[in-house]
Amino acid sequence: MLITKIIMKITFITLFPEYFDLFKNHSIIKKAIDNKKIKIKILNPRDFVKDKNKQVDDYIYGGGPGMLMLIDPVVNAIEKARTKNSFVILTSPKGRKLKQDFVKELVSFKKEIIVVCGHYEGIDARIKHFIDLEISLGEFILTGGEIVAMAIADAIIRLIPDVINKDSLITESFENDLIEADHYTRPRNFRNYSVPDVLLSGDHKKIDDWRKASAIENTKQFKKNNKKK
Repeated sequence: MLITKIIMKITFITLFPEYFDLFKNHSIIKKAIDNKKIKIKILNPRDFVKDKNKQVDDYIYGGGPGMLMLIDPVVNAIEKARTKNSFVILTSPKGRKLKQDFVKELVSFKKEIIVVCGHYEGIDARIKHFIDLEISLGEFILTGGEIVAMAIADAIIRLIPDVINKDSLITESFENDLIEADHYTRPRNFRNYSVPDVLLSGDHKKIDDWRKASAIENTKQFKKNNKKK
């Protein structure tokens, strides 16, 4: 899929903005920001609460353990960030499982993405009327949606043109329905485990054939590991 050159804006709505300090200030993400490939903004629902206590959660109607995030400060934050071009995502265990093909769709067709991070027991269920899609990383529970939000953003940002070398993207996992081949570097021998001789042969045809076979084998293993039981 050809992805045209774009500038994308991602807004995180979170009660814990400090979670994102390392994310946006290091490595590939920082370079993407510095090179104006991506803009990142963070909004805290607490800043949209009018009462002096800045309360953002409350007990659950009908009873139950834990606290629930109030809907009004979250929606106020969404409406502050939202434009006609925005696509609003809520991190949620019941959401659509994130996969590479969908990440490509987001990069190709969405210029502004808002990611709402749930916390505690989640957000008042009426939030579904103010978002476009719920996304999950899989069948497990985290303490909050911040890790999920960073994973979504990382997957998107690395596909923006010129953020990562395009040749690296072509051969990585989930391209052409394959898992990437095994790779090796120095030392040649480590605790009785050696680099396959073919990779040191200098014969590019044999190396390509070996990598194709490795990718096929890794794909079989991936499918076996993820087979429903």
